[in-house]
Amino acid sequence: MEKPKIYLETTLFNYYFDKERDAHANTVTLFKDIAEGKYEAFTSDEVARELENAPSPKKENMLALIGEYQIIQLPVDNAVDKLADLYVAEGIIPSKYRTDGVHIAVAAVNGLDFVVSMNFQHIVKPKVKRLANAVNIVKGYRPIEIISPMEVTEHEDS
Repeated sequence: MEKPKIYLETTLFNYYFDKERDAHANTVTLFKDIAEGKYEAFTSDEVARELENAPSPKKENMLALIGEYQIIQLPVDNAVDKLADLYVAEGIIPSKYRTDGVHIAVAAVNGLDFVVSMNFQHIVKPKVKRLANAVNIVKGYRPIEIISPMEVTEHEDS
């Protein structure tokens, strides 16, 4: 069986280091699962750009996770930009938060299986899941699952 291909959105890099956040443990478990080879992990140039805006030393620590866990960094190309613009035009993602659409578009354009995020305002929500996939299908991309780390990690007690 082929390993699931997951896209790690910006929030996961934050949650990895923020021990006070509810999903910190699930996020760390997800990164451990990546290290154990359970998933093929991807992120994007957009995530790296967003992480660059964090203060030091958090910025360096978050960026180091990409190399440490051998996360493949995908480009934001013309196809991604067009799909993200379509999410905005269709009212799926607010124009002010177009970068959230970029994250979903990178995963769709590159044929990934999941977008994993803790952004419940603009990414991990029923409307976005349903409508983004409708647009993806119309544009010839396969549907992707948009989930939180709590939905993807397995615990010994579950």
